[in-house]
Amino acid sequence: MTESKSMILGCAGKSLTREEINFYRNECPWAFILFARNIGETEQIRDLVAEMRDCIGRPDALVFIDQEGGRVQRLRPPLAPNYPAGGALGALWRNDHDAGARAAWLMARLHAFDLLRYGITADCLPVLDVPIEGASDVIGARAYGKEPRPVIELGRAAAEGLMAGGVLPVMKHIPGHGRAFADTHFELPIVNASLSDLQRHDFAPFRELNHLPMAMTAHVVYSAIDPNNPATTSGKVIDEIIRREIGFDGLLMSDDTSMKALSGDFPTKAASILAAGCDLVLHCNGVFEEMAGIASRTTGLEGTSLERAKRALTYIKKHDAAEEAEIRAEFATYFDAVA
Repeated sequence: MTESKSMILGCAGKSLTREEINFYRNECPWAFILFARNIGETEQIRDLVAEMRDCIGRPDALVFIDQEGGRVQRLRPPLAPNYPAGGALGALWRNDHDAGARAAWLMARLHAFDLLRYGITADCLPVLDVPIEGASDVIGARAYGKEPRPVIELGRAAAEGLMAGGVLPVMKHIPGHGRAFADTHFELPIVNASLSDLQRHDFAPFRELNHLPMAMTAHVVYSAIDPNNPATTSGKVIDEIIRREIGFDGLLMSDDTSMKALSGDFPTKAASILAAGCDLVLHCNGVFEEMAGIASRTTGLEGTSLERAKRALTYIKKHDAAEEAEIRAEFATYFDAVA
């Protein structure tokens, strides 16, 4: 079996092309990610997931998805209910802390039921960003709150709910996307807050949940730390802030390299991300030429990164599928629209 490379890749459509199959077999990404364009009906999703794993000869390979609730939710009815956004959980928490945390756990547990039905084993959740007034709406209602405490409590509950259901959580976007005044899908945000403000407000949720197995970086420049590079390609941010200040020693993946926030061609992006200290390069849009560029400069997953990857997989536990009806009924007492 070919050594896995330090990358997570998407695909173009609802089934793999012959070109994609050969490419994945030769380049052997460590994992895959699905988007709405890849989602059709039940058997099609299962077949696609199985085909991805078969290409690389790893039946345990992770398949990721963004299934938050609200506007960022790739599985929609009838494949999965429409769930509320993180902000709705935060509103419930403000009225009743215990109820909000319980609802966050229940919703994440339901995500796990929904995802495992199709063979999907990792969810890019919880969102631990803490937005400030006037920041870009790219986070917006996805956030649990505008202060660290609800984000910490609800993020912890969501991560635990996913893991209780056998799905790996990915906290995002470390070390914090909440001050970004631009959408990283289109441009690179520059945050000029002081280090002390970042430590108190933005880094706090990640520090409190630094034991979680995986995190996704922010394509954001923090001028107080490294004015020249976004976190994703900044060795200083990754080493001094994410690894030391925040204390996160889990598996670190970049945000999507097909977003416009990162400059340079795709081979350069991949090389810069790995050189900065990310363990994995993420490419999402399924454009074949871009994936080939990523693969051309992506190295094998080895050393500390490989150990982190192996450790992350140990967080996927066996789960009890018999609980689903009761959990859906309990969640409906908080949000009856998704009963």
